[in-house]
Amino acid sequence: MVLQVQIGEQKLEQEQLLSLLAQYQLLPRLAQEMIIDQAIASTPEMDCSQEEVQGAVNALMQQRQIKSEEELKTWLKKNGLTIEQLPAIASRPLLLEKFKQLRWGDNLESYFVERKSKLDRVIYSLIRTDDPGVAQELYFRILDDPSVMPEIARQYSKGAEAQTGGLVGPVEMSVPHPAMIQVLSSSKPGELKPPMKIGEWFVILRLEKLAPAKLDDATKKRLVNEQFEQWLNQQVQEQILIEHLE
Repeated sequence: MVLQVQIGEQKLEQEQLLSLLAQYQLLPRLAQEMIIDQAIASTPEMDCSQEEVQGAVNALMQQRQIKSEEELKTWLKKNGLTIEQLPAIASRPLLLEKFKQLRWGDNLESYFVERKSKLDRVIYSLIRTDDPGVAQELYFRILDDPSVMPEIARQYSKGAEAQTGGLVGPVEMSVPHPAMIQVLSSSKPGELKPPMKIGEWFVILRLEKLAPAKLDDATKKRLVNEQFEQWLNQQVQEQILIEHLE
């Protein structure tokens, strides 16, 4: 089947489309989709039952708000597809999820252990100032009376945390500055840390709460997708080759 695309008054042949994909930096995206299809096709265990395919078709039509055969024909034409391609198009996301689980589902526990320190969530209090003398004075005031930290943060802190009384989080442990991560990861809840210099700031930190990450369903899905994205990006880098032929 030869495709011709018309956008406004401009008709595009297949050769022009390839050039435009390169111009708009869409070739890596095309490569990703092709690599996914190749991976699915080369995995013997990959299959969908007739019920799964029909369910996927129904879900696609519902998602695209297609309510009649006429609307389906219009949608297919608009996307350059045929009715014969519909089952494969609709079931592709399901096959992709099965591929991900087959490829990375069995090593989630070890990968979770590897990533856990960055997935743990923390709530901490932060005060930053560009004056080391002020930082030292504030530190001793809070050390003497821990309850005043929110008030002091509102009055003296130079960042957005002043609006929350110095309170930040919950955020994953990978979010704060690396120097802060090191301090927070070795702190106990309620422990106030002396001022430390980070860039232009003198920072006072106190860990409020640590919530260890759990390997629940949401985390499993995230870790599978994370490994899939890493694999896919590596495959694109290794496989895509673009040459300009005279």
